Amino acid sequence: MAEKLTDYKYKTPIPIRFSDIDSFGHVNNAVYLTYFEIARIGYWKEIINWDWSNTGIILGRSEINYLKPLTVHDTIACYVRTIRIGNSSFDMMHVLVKITPNGEEIVTTGKTVCISYDYSANKSVPIPVPERHRMIDYDEPRLILNTN
Repeated sequence: MAEKLTDYKYKTPIPIRFSDIDSFGHVNNAVYLTYFEIARIGYWKEIINWDWSNTGIILGRSEINYLKPLTVHDTIACYVRTIRIGNSSFDMMHVLVKITPNGEEIVTTGKTVCISYDYSANKSVPIPVPERHRMIDYDEPRLILNTN
């Protein structure tokens, strides 16, 4: 299923570093997870205002669909949104785009399963209510599968 960029509100520019490039001149496939992480952290800080002193987040699963290669000369950005909210876990979708003279071109998509986590107890915990509501309100209830 093709992602519709109009379903996304949060977007952040991603810098491509020289160290991201492999010997063939492309962004190394493992680096895409870092790009997704940059976007997620920005989303959690700027939009959701996640209270890290109360509850942490760990990553439970990652999926990446590589569609087109990137080079050090490309200008890119990453869209991110919450697509499912459960009791203690939630799924996020990422869309990496290349900025071209003709607009944005989707080059990679990815999905991550994030888990609300209590580091002191070393276990998953329910998603805090304020953060849950901010995710739903920001990313719109019609676009989020709420399994809780």
